Amino acid sequence: MWQKSNLVSYRHFRTGRRGLLVGGLQLGFCGLLAWRMHHLQVEKAESFRLVADENRINVRLIPNQRGEIYDRNGVKLAENEASYRVTMVAEDAGDIDLILERLSKLINLSTEDIERSKAELERSAKFLPVTIIDRLERDDIAKIAVNAPMLPGINPEIGFSRIYPLGEIFAHVVGYVGPVSSRDLEIRDDPDPLLRIPRFQIGKVGVERELESTLRGKAGTKRVEVNALGRVMREIERKEGSKGANLKLTLDTNLQAYVRARLGTESASVVVLDCKTGEILAICSSPAYDPNKFVRGISFDDYGTLRDDNHRPLASKTVQDAYPPGSTFKMVTVLAALEAGIIDHREKIRCNGHIEVSNRKFHCWKPDGHGNVDLVKSLRESCDVYYYELAQKVGIEKIAEAARILGLGQSFNIEMSAVTSGIVPDKIWKQKTRSREWVVGDTVNSSIGQGYVLSSPLQLAVMIARIATGREILPKLIKSINGIENERIPDKLNLNRNNLSLIRKALFEVTNDKRGTAYPSRVLDKKSEIVGKSGTSQVRNISSVERTLGVLENKDLPWEQRDHALFVNYAPYDDPEIAVSVVVEHGGSGSTVAAPIARDITLQAIFKGTPPITAYPVEDRARIYNQQRDLQKLMPKTTNSSKVQA
Repeated sequence: MWQKSNLVSYRHFRTGRRGLLVGGLQLGFCGLLAWRMHHLQVEKAESFRLVADENRINVRLIPNQRGEIYDRNGVKLAENEASYRVTMVAEDAGDIDLILERLSKLINLSTEDIERSKAELERSAKFLPVTIIDRLERDDIAKIAVNAPMLPGINPEIGFSRIYPLGEIFAHVVGYVGPVSSRDLEIRDDPDPLLRIPRFQIGKVGVERELESTLRGKAGTKRVEVNALGRVMREIERKEGSKGANLKLTLDTNLQAYVRARLGTESASVVVLDCKTGEILAICSSPAYDPNKFVRGISFDDYGTLRDDNHRPLASKTVQDAYPPGSTFKMVTVLAALEAGIIDHREKIRCNGHIEVSNRKFHCWKPDGHGNVDLVKSLRESCDVYYYELAQKVGIEKIAEAARILGLGQSFNIEMSAVTSGIVPDKIWKQKTRSREWVVGDTVNSSIGQGYVLSSPLQLAVMIARIATGREILPKLIKSINGIENERIPDKLNLNRNNLSLIRKALFEVTNDKRGTAYPSRVLDKKSEIVGKSGTSQVRNISSVERTLGVLENKDLPWEQRDHALFVNYAPYDDPEIAVSVVVEHGGSGSTVAAPIARDITLQAIFKGTPPITAYPVEDRARIYNQQRDLQKLMPKTTNSSKVQA
């Protein structure tokens, strides 16, 4: 009995202790819960209210207007035009296929537009608007408005789109805009949220691309109240963004248009520089394309036509392409020799039509040779042998140094796409790129701008501008941003001015002496006499087998195998204002093909319009008169109403 009583007491004691423990735990839990509720409801109340507001109120971006682009005189090159577009909200539309079918009966809606719209509607939230088509006419919008009851979910809107009023004339410079791609986002470390707006457009090439952030500006914002599904209920606040900066380029529309017309159907490029400032007055690649087609969405067929054209209209040849400079490079070789003190300008070298170097014959362009040749005659008549001999004395290192001083081998910092640095070869370059030792034959080839030497038309224009002025001319494309201009006075080059004077004198005789290679392209007006050098860039040799088959001259070869024609010049002789480079792909002789183009463009630039017919030789005047008349018909009309201050 005692044992049983004790057992019961023990059990009561154990149960009481367990109850106390459980009760304590429960009290603790309740206390913790009460503290947590106080913490959340009192101490953290403000934080949670803000989070709730963020879930209820969204901040959305408002696309702003893109900055406009002008020429130096205020002519618009890229502007924004009001654009009508149509959007669809899927949840309001209901039967998407039916609504799109009805819409296509009212406006010109292609199968491609319909399929693309369906895909975007499928990817987007049902309550978000998707653009079906843009760049509609006012009449199209009116048709949609009249038939609105039959088009649920369809909303006509007005916005802005990019337009290039002068079309292809500035295509390679200004470039164009296009929709943001995944690639565009990938290459940016911290992409602007604007870029994630569906179908938002950014610069793809040219100035539009290189100054994208400047032109884009800053987006506006709006605060909207949304429901639990994210649907907009009302707009609470709106802050407009800031328009992108307006750009004024250094280019002159009238001159650029003339250059484009003068090149015609040639595959060619031209650069015109202001000798005093380095400002680019014209920079033109031919043929070109209409950038407006890319903004609107170029068709597969149109793009294929451009891509497959052997004249390469999509390429910006002035800065992207590099060519053997041919005889235009001779002034570099002779400058290197003069600066090194290796030759006297009166010293003569005998030209018999060829020389032999390392058991190989290097021919002069004149088979019978030029006889005894001094510095002036070597440039005037473009004797190759003179430079073969000179180069062996000077060496490639000094030639390369002189080339770099004159701007070759540099990638100039201008706002165009894929600016090439060209090639100024030397011993280190060949070892690094070709894993071979430099040989004397390489030096001989380089002396006349062949072999490994490559230069862009822009570099050639800089080269002749530096020869003309003795200053470190740097090309400049942007004149001002929002009216603020950054002026730069070119520094003097570390070159002997007497040596430069000798070269200028020789170049003067190229165009103004009867024995000069470009004498037919002379200018009679003493205030605008051009000073220049022709060049013919060899693409390939005519083989002995071809010669037996009757292929004797460059013109007998297929077009794409013919030599390039080059000419560089400045004017006037005594007070240089304009520097010009011309490259005509597969054009043949520089003196007969490129030089006349350069002369016409130079006179157009100096006179700021059509030059007097008396500036031309008498025998050319009838032809030039008819030519100028025909070219004027091809140039666009730029009225005062299209001019505004950028």
